[in-house]
Amino acid sequence: MFFSNMMTAAQQVLVLFLIVAVGFAADRLHIFTQDIAKKSNDLLFYIITPAVIVQSFMNMEFSLETAGSFFIAFLCMTGTLTVGILIALPFFNKCGEYSVVYKYAVSYGNMGYMALPLCQALLGSEGVFYCSAGVVAFNILCFTHGVWLMTKGEGKAKFEIKKLILNPGVISVLVGLPFFIFDINIPDALNSAVGHISNLNTPVAMIFFGTYIANTDLKSMFRVKENYMVALLKLVVMPLIMFGVFKLAGIAGTMLTACIISASVPSANNTAMFAAKYGKDTGVASQVVSFDSALSVLTIPVMIALSKL
Repeated sequence: MFFSNMMTAAQQVLVLFLIVAVGFAADRLHIFTQDIAKKSNDLLFYIITPAVIVQSFMNMEFSLETAGSFFIAFLCMTGTLTVGILIALPFFNKCGEYSVVYKYAVSYGNMGYMALPLCQALLGSEGVFYCSAGVVAFNILCFTHGVWLMTKGEGKAKFEIKKLILNPGVISVLVGLPFFIFDINIPDALNSAVGHISNLNTPVAMIFFGTYIANTDLKSMFRVKENYMVALLKLVVMPLIMFGVFKLAGIAGTMLTACIISASVPSANNTAMFAAKYGKDTGVASQVVSFDSALSVLTIPVMIALSKL
């Protein structure tokens, strides 16, 4: 059963990375380049990914049990991110200006562009529903601790309070919650339109990421020892710790798999975005995300299979 589940998950991850390969080829052939992907990123960030989250709430029937499950999933995801932050503390302190990039890469996983598509592919609407709790937790922490981490020591470290609420992850949950709580029936045409938009999330996110990888020095990233340490902590140590914690807490079924997927995904794409915004080395950030993502093809299926034992 373990190997059967692992192969099923591996097949889904392989599908995602075949789409990444399309983005890689499109950039190299100058059909769809990284510059275009960056300019188009707002389409994914503000429209497509929120549509996935809203649809997940629209398709879930309200009950005290499901509402409680969402809150539990939120606590689990917040715990996962907190453990990531704590794990990173003793490492990379001698890496100079690059240290905060590596710490951020360990702390924050690719919730929106990797966990959501994986949950969508493997678990359907229920998995996306639980994963949405992780998107909320991610946005709260990355715009508080993440900003502080990237700016500490520069005399300008501060929390961006507005972004705790005014970000696509939180807003889409706030939009979706009434549909879930009040069991609102919407016209089939509107439901279908939201569904078509949400279906773009996986291919668009993976194609965009493929263009980023195409512009990374793939040879040199295998010679940077910090990349291996980030991968070990992010892809192996953290998900194994969380697997044990979730099991002890009695988390099971679809929620467990969704939480493990969220704990197992590679470093967040916005590691590079935050590095650019706060004056850190974007080359180092892109390399560590690309390295992490490549190795996750091997590690994510194993972790998913563990969650189904």
